[in-house]
Amino acid sequence: MEIKSWMEQIIQSPDRYAIPIMTHPGIEMLGYSVREAVQNGEVHARAIKALSDKYPSKASTVIMDLTVEAEAFGCDISFPEEDMPHISGKLVDASTVERLKVPSLTAGRIPQYLKANRLAVGMIDTRPVLAGVIGPFSLAGRLFGMSEIMTGCYLETDAVELLLEKCTQFILSYATALKQESGCAGIVIAEPAAGLLSNDDCLQFSSRYVKRIIESVQDEQFMVVLHNCGNRGHCTDAMIQTGAAAYHFGNAANMMEALAQCPADVLVMGNIDPVAVLQMLPPEKVKEKVTQLLEETAPYPNFVLSTGCDVPPHVSPENIRAFYDALAAFNQK
Repeated sequence: MEIKSWMEQIIQSPDRYAIPIMTHPGIEMLGYSVREAVQNGEVHARAIKALSDKYPSKASTVIMDLTVEAEAFGCDISFPEEDMPHISGKLVDASTVERLKVPSLTAGRIPQYLKANRLAVGMIDTRPVLAGVIGPFSLAGRLFGMSEIMTGCYLETDAVELLLEKCTQFILSYATALKQESGCAGIVIAEPAAGLLSNDDCLQFSSRYVKRIIESVQDEQFMVVLHNCGNRGHCTDAMIQTGAAAYHFGNAANMMEALAQCPADVLVMGNIDPVAVLQMLPPEKVKEKVTQLLEETAPYPNFVLSTGCDVPPHVSPENIRAFYDALAAFNQK
């Protein structure tokens, strides 16, 4: 699939499309646990396929699991039955970063995630499949400790930048494998921790590393979506400097401001709150919120309706249907 043409078709179409970051409802539809899905690539792929069969998303996405790469480096991970994995403790400090080895793609659950993407691509022929990787600063924060890396950016800059270099090397090798071996049409780089930084610091400690990954893998057949749900609008410029084909905003951002700032030839995605709206509100209120966002963003043909982050477990099917019903009703008008 030529993803550049696919993007141009979205922008040129009078209709609006949806690409929610959503896998958990598929896991629940098939009767699996979250633990099974994040440890077994076949279960994961079947969940993605189940959602593609049921809902008219413009692309399929995988679970936004921000522990996979950290586990490959050696972090201890706990696996709740019905929640996403959690990292226990931190792995390195400024004195041990130099000894940290960049892992191979056989470490941890990386092979299962490569398998999940490969199988999903083989099962789904109606739309692109977008894989997922963590961003360099978010990965470094999980290895170094988030509080520690926020101060380390100023007090231990050399160590932090060395760690970011190693994280970038690994993410690039993983992204390249997803492109060359799985057949995915692109990746979503999840970089939420970069939203904790100022725009200038985001440029220094996140965007310049993300840009290297994008320049290495993005082309007419493979797109990069940069997700930063920590961005409240203060580091949108730093996101744009990466040169991604699409930008994905969380519910903390103002979509109208983001759309006004982003180039017209890239996709701009967001930003229905997956918890406060999709999980907590009744279906009629979900429909209202989605309709309001679609009406506000109507002047921007490059807008793609999405969730602000990964849809959590236990969102009702009625609310997911309300999300898509609002889109269908808007397009009918």
